[in-house]
This record gives sequence, C-alpha cells and structure tokens, in this order.
Amino acid sequence: MEKRKILFLGETFRADAITWIRGLEEFGDFEIITWELTTPNNHFLSRLLRILEFSTAIFKIRKLIKRHQPNMIIAERSTSYGFLAALSVVKPLAIAQQGRTDLWPENSILLPLKKIIQQYAYKKADLIHAWGPIMTISMKASNVDMTKVLVMPKGIDLLQFGNKKTEKYSKIKAIVTRSLMPEYRHDIIIKAFGILNQKGMDFELTIVGNGKQLPMLKDLAEKFNIENKVNFTGRIPNTNLPALLQESNFYISMPITEGVSASLFEAMASNCYPIVTNIVGNQSWIKHRENGQLIAIDDYRMLADEILWAFENYEYRKDAVLKNRKFVEENADYTTNMKIIADKYHALINTKKVN
Repeated sequence: MEKRKILFLGETFRADAITWIRGLEEFGDFEIITWELTTPNNHFLSRLLRILEFSTAIFKIRKLIKRHQPNMIIAERSTSYGFLAALSVVKPLAIAQQGRTDLWPENSILLPLKKIIQQYAYKKADLIHAWGPIMTISMKASNVDMTKVLVMPKGIDLLQFGNKKTEKYSKIKAIVTRSLMPEYRHDIIIKAFGILNQKGMDFELTIVGNGKQLPMLKDLAEKFNIENKVNFTGRIPNTNLPALLQESNFYISMPITEGVSASLFEAMASNCYPIVTNIVGNQSWIKHRENGQLIAIDDYRMLADEILWAFENYEYRKDAVLKNRKFVEENADYTTNMKIIADKYHALINTKKVN
C-alpha cells in the first residue's frame, strides 16, 4: 500500500519541526515533503527580500503540490506558512500556532494585516494545534472555532532525555538551552550569577547555542569576573543535549514571552530543577516553590536569591524534580502524543476521502 503524503510548510531546521516531522514518519508512516522560505529573517534588507519571496511562494507551493499530490498539508505559524497553506487549497489542513500568539511583535505596524491573515488561515484549517493551554487564550479572543483545536504538546523522547542523576551535587551546575537572542534575556542570567559569585557561591553555568548576543554575553561574563565559570558551548547537535542536561542540576530560562517550551520539558525529564520567568506560558507547567520557581521579568536580583534558596533547600528540590519527571511522563511523552496526532491526521484524511 502506498504511503500517504503530507506537505509540511515550515522551517525544517527548528527542533520543534524536526520532532513534528519525525513523529509523523515514525508513528503515522507518512511520507513528508517539505518546503520553506530560503531568505533569512535577521536584518532589514533580508526581511524585504523575504517579503518578496513570500509574495511568489504560493505559486511554488502549488507546483510542488501538482508534482507530489499530497494527501494533507500542515504548517507552522498561522500568519506565514499557515496562510500559504490555506491558499494552497489542499485538504485537510492543519496549522500550528507557534507561540502565545502568532501576532508578534505586538507593536508591529502590520498587526491589523496579520490579524486578517490569521483569521483567514484558521477559518480554512481543519485542525489547529495549540501545543499548550496558553495558546488557546489568543485563539478564543480571535473567535476561533475551538472544536477544531487540539491542545497537546508534541512531547519529548523520554528515553533520550532520561532520569539518571544519583548524586547530591556539591555546587550549582546550571544550564541554559535557549537561543542567544534578546528576548531570552541571557544577560539577566549572567548578572544573577555575578551576584552569586560575589557571595562566594561555587557554580558552573553552561550556555548552549548561538545567536547575535554571544559576543556581548561573553563580555558581560568577563565584566562580572565569571568567565572561567561560564561555558559557552556554541551551537551543538541536538543529540548532545541530553548528556549536558544530565550533568546539570538547575535549568534557567528567562524569556519575556513564551508559548510551550520543549526545552523546559527536556529539563524536567532530565531532573534539572527549573527556574523560569513568571509569565503565563510558564505558569501552565511551573508553580512557584512547588515544582520550580517563577521569576519576575528582568529581575536578576530575585533570580540570584531564588537560585540560592533552591540550592540550600535540597530535600524540597529533590522532591520537586521527581514530581516533574512524573508530570512529563504523563503529559509530554513524545511516543504517546505523536501517535495521537498521527492517528488524528489519518482520520482527517479518511473523512475528506469520504466527503
């Protein structure tokens, strides 16, 4: 029997996309065809070129559809790839909202246009993915038909991100796994560890990944005299991440906006104690001083104090990480969740065939 085909529109280098595609291949036996914009989106000129590419993208996508005849189309981000998928006329159509809202940045002069585009995409979609409860808030505000919404994270591989810690660490071994972009506030983390260093605390801070803030962050570490305690790994293969998490006892993440963070689930599965910003996306998973800690945005003094409190309260922390591992096993198991998603896609395709 010939495999069913899905056309995926989105950035295939992203970890979220890789998980989505791999899960559909593994648990749905789908053949995945991919398409993405080739122009980067990192400075003014490239953004203009990207807009030009976007304006001709639908013709390229329809040509791809004619050649491969996919049974379904899926897309990430309602205001870009999701909109293109809606214009493609392939059914069924599934769109995933990528953050708390795809209407970002919130002060954009294009916001009214983005709202129109998003509403069109969601109206055409047969299934809308909310990877977590936080995403449903903006959907309801946009009058989305919530019967089309599936609230479920893709999950993480619990075998890969294992629970192997057996020792009581004698010092703070913290890890940060977010992209080195301004919205993730790595500078706040470094400032907090600068305070801990002044207090005489022993620690190792591992900052994974790359981004335009790397030179500034290295300078900041030197300014606080902690450059010998901070390890900037640069970009690493995703396969190397589990070992780094298993060597750490704290996970720190200070974004100013958040949808559903797979990196938080990975840390929780690996028995890293999570300390994250007190924003709605994190509040869905973390309760302050119950299974982690919530820090006010940009408050590096509070972050330093809370890291110190958690380190000094080992029995509490030990209990919290065990709760977190159980939570991830019950709610964010990639094997379970991706099987449900793949089965849902097959059911949608079957319904469209009957109709």
